[in-house]
Amino acid sequence: MTATTVTIDKDRLWASLMEMGSIGATAGGGVGRVALTDLDKQGRDLFVTWCRDAGLDVRVDYMGNILARRAGTDPDAAPVMMGSHLDSQPLGGKFDGAYGVLAGLEVIRALNDAGVQTTAPLELVNWSDEEGMRFRSGLVASAVFAGLYDLDYGLSMPDQGSDATFGSELARIGYAGEIPCGGFPVAAYFEAHIEQGPILENEGVPIGVVLGAQARRCFTATVTGEEGHAGTLPMPLRKDAMVGAARMIDGMSRLVYEMNAAPLPMITSGHMQIRPNSRNTIPGQVLFSIDARHPEEAVLTRLVDASIDRCREIADEAGLGFEIEETATHPAVSFHPDCIAAVRDAAKRVGVESFELYSGAGHDACNLASCAPSGMIFVPCLDGISHNEREHASPEDAAIGCQVLLEVMVAHAGLA
Repeated sequence: MTATTVTIDKDRLWASLMEMGSIGATAGGGVGRVALTDLDKQGRDLFVTWCRDAGLDVRVDYMGNILARRAGTDPDAAPVMMGSHLDSQPLGGKFDGAYGVLAGLEVIRALNDAGVQTTAPLELVNWSDEEGMRFRSGLVASAVFAGLYDLDYGLSMPDQGSDATFGSELARIGYAGEIPCGGFPVAAYFEAHIEQGPILENEGVPIGVVLGAQARRCFTATVTGEEGHAGTLPMPLRKDAMVGAARMIDGMSRLVYEMNAAPLPMITSGHMQIRPNSRNTIPGQVLFSIDARHPEEAVLTRLVDASIDRCREIADEAGLGFEIEETATHPAVSFHPDCIAAVRDAAKRVGVESFELYSGAGHDACNLASCAPSGMIFVPCLDGISHNEREHASPEDAAIGCQVLLEVMVAHAGLA
C-alpha cells in the first residue's frame, strides 16, 4: 500500500494543542485540568465545538465519554476509533492525553480539507478521567465501555476530597450523557500518545510501535496509630501512624532493589491522607496509595506479596494497625498483531524510522484491547518527562505521529 496524498496541517495541530493547553495553564508552563472539574468542562466544551465545526456527529455516553463520528460510505460498517483523554494531572503537561485527542481531530480536519471519504466511519473519542487522581482509580470510563467494569461501579466512584461521586460530578458539569457506554462493535482502536519515557529520544527515532503495556496493581493502605500531643507525649510511648507509613513506603522501595528481576519492577506511593492533619498532633491515621508495575505478572505478584509482608512487619513492630485494599488490577496487555503491523507499515509509508517498545504507563487502549483490535503510536517527549509541567513534545514529532495516525486510520477504514 502506498501513502495517502492527504497531509496533516502541522501548524493547525500545534495551535490546537496550545489553545487546549491554555485551559488550566499553570505558572510552570504545564496544565492542571483535573477530570470533571470546571476546567475539564471548559476543555470538553472547546473540543465539542471543534468537532461540530468539523461536521462530526457528537454524542456523550453515560460515563461522560465524548464520541464524535465522521460518517463513512458504508453505514453498516463498524467504526475505526481513535482518541485519548483531555484530563490531566494537577501539575501535568500539555501533551499527555490531549495530543492523542487533538491528533485525531487533525486527521479528520485533514481528510475534510482533501475531500477524502472513508468506507467505514471514523470515531474520535475523549475518554473521561483517564488520570484517576480524583476518584478511586483511573481508566474506568474506558473500562466500562469495554465491559470490564459495570456502569454502577463507574458512576458511584467517590471523590477523594468531597462527598461527590463520579456520576454527580458528570451531571454538575453537564456531561452526564444520554447514550449507553459501549455496546457497539469497534473495528479497531488506535491511540497516539507521547511516550512518557526516554527510549525514543535516546534512540533518535520519531515513532514508537507499541507492543503492549506492563501489568499494574493499585492499593490503598491504612495505617492506624493514636493521636497525641506533639509536645508532651514521649517518643517511646508514641504510636505515630505517619512514621509507620514512612517506614513502609521506604521499605517497599528498598524491596525493589533486593529483587532479582530485569527490568526492575516499579512501586510508587503518590497520594496520602493524614488524620487529623494538624501540625502539633501526632498523626493517628494515614492512608497512602501503592502503585506497583512490571511487564511480567509473576514478578509483580512477588513484589506485591513481599511489600504487604514488609508493611505488616513494620506495623507489628511499632504497635500499629495495618489494612490494605486493592483498588485496581490491570493485567499485562499485548496489542493486536494486525494493529502493531499497521503502525509499523504506516511509519514506513511516511518515510520515518520506528522502534518497537512496551508502554510503562497504562492507557485507555489497554482497556479497548479487550473488546477490539487495538494499537498505539508513541512520539518522543523531552528527557522522557511526563506528569510534570516541563513535559514537552516537539511540533515536528507531533506532526509525524499525527501523519502516521492518519495513514493507519485510512488503511483500516478504507478509501471510498
